[in-house]
Amino acid sequence: MTGPIAAASPRPQARITGVVYLLYFVTAVAGVLFLRGIVVVHGDPAATAHNLLAHESRFRLGFAFDLVSNACYVALTAFLYELLAPVNRGLSRLAAFFSLMGCAIQTFGSVFELAPLIVLKGGSPTDPSQRLALMLFDLHAQAVSVALVFFAVYCLLLGYLVVRSAFLPRALGVLLMAAGCGWLTFLWPPLALSLSPFVQAFGGLAELALMLWLLVRGVRVQEWREQAERVTLLPKPSYSA
Repeated sequence: MTGPIAAASPRPQARITGVVYLLYFVTAVAGVLFLRGIVVVHGDPAATAHNLLAHESRFRLGFAFDLVSNACYVALTAFLYELLAPVNRGLSRLAAFFSLMGCAIQTFGSVFELAPLIVLKGGSPTDPSQRLALMLFDLHAQAVSVALVFFAVYCLLLGYLVVRSAFLPRALGVLLMAAGCGWLTFLWPPLALSLSPFVQAFGGLAELALMLWLLVRGVRVQEWREQAERVTLLPKPSYSA
């Protein structure tokens, strides 16, 4: 008996993971298109308030896409955990923990993204309320930066697991670890601000490559089964008094 993990077929699981990855990308890009560039004008609270109130429906739709994309990433984390558990279950569990922490922080931070609309619609859009709305947007940006540090660790661990796997290309793992190093720049905001376009582009490329591989090629089934069997057949430690 090799246990359920070894008996399961990884091919459908890899395809489903790729589909969830694709859903994440689609909803995340939709959120960016709806939200970015039409609301926040840095250093200009009045323009920010005007944009928000003038494009409320578009803003709410973008906010909804952001929440859906975050939910997709939670599901993706679970699928990748199961897919990479044969490499090292403990490390895969740790990686999932960092990803879920990042998702939780990002979800909590989304409250600051929606709050400005409540502030501005709660009364007349006066100068203090406009400044408060802009400050709340800034707090949301800070929450996203904190979440990206957790995602950085996730990418590093995920990349290491892919490199150590026998069923996925090592180049994908190297890309993910390099992306994780890039996301770590958010530990120092001035550095992250200057490198952000390159870090985001490279991070997106690394995850896009993994998504496409899972969708098109999946995993090498025989190698996955062999690693799964080794994990399942490892002797359990015995404890003596």
